[in-house]
Amino acid sequence: MSFVQANGVTLHVQELAPARSGRPPTVVLLHGLAADTMASWFFTLAYPLVEYGFRVVLQDLRGHGRSERPVSGYALDDFVDDLDALIGLQADGPVHLFGNSFGGTIAYAYAARHPDRVAGIVAVESSPPTEEWLARLRERLRHRPRILATSAPRSGGVRLADTTLRDDLPASRLPDPAALAAIRCPVLCLYGERSPAYELDPSTRRLLPAARTEVFAGQRHSLLVDQPTEVWAVVTAWLDTEFPRGG
Repeated sequence: MSFVQANGVTLHVQELAPARSGRPPTVVLLHGLAADTMASWFFTLAYPLVEYGFRVVLQDLRGHGRSERPVSGYALDDFVDDLDALIGLQADGPVHLFGNSFGGTIAYAYAARHPDRVAGIVAVESSPPTEEWLARLRERLRHRPRILATSAPRSGGVRLADTTLRDDLPASRLPDPAALAAIRCPVLCLYGERSPAYELDPSTRRLLPAARTEVFAGQRHSLLVDQPTEVWAVVTAWLDTEFPRGG
């Protein structure tokens, strides 16, 4: 277990490195909101990515898992600032960002702010931080507040209802749509056919027409956890095209 100070908070971070010598490319794995933690990546794609040739960095987002849980500071910019500080500590060149659900939104926001620092994005069940995304988030938090009152057993009983996330995140400042549209790194979008996240795909494609989209028939928002082998097959094919052997 490893902890680092980044942007004024203590983050739980894990690093997995391939056995080969040299300087492998780095991929940072970002999980979703509320009950999710780095475990959703650790037990699915983390080790396949290492075997492919990546150095893998996983983190528990602030307020999640074993990371520090400040009372306030849960706007989108706070999560992006955390990622920026972590990347500054963990990498010396462009990184690949893999995000699940809200983790993908963080990845898009980071790439809009620092396009030269992102080599590629894989967004699983996610959307760029647009007005449409924010409106849906506000609606979700308004009608489903229990998502902040639940916690996975591995999170040690942390309850995000004890924080200002419900107020901070819906009030987030969004990136300039022009900055999002200017993202030029390769982007792979993965959706479950039966997930509400897939409904945002048309706006994502208008914003990022060069992004590749794959839809998994019959799947819901838990795509990454439910279909890791199938997800990895699509990711591998995409990597082989865009970044042969992790390059």
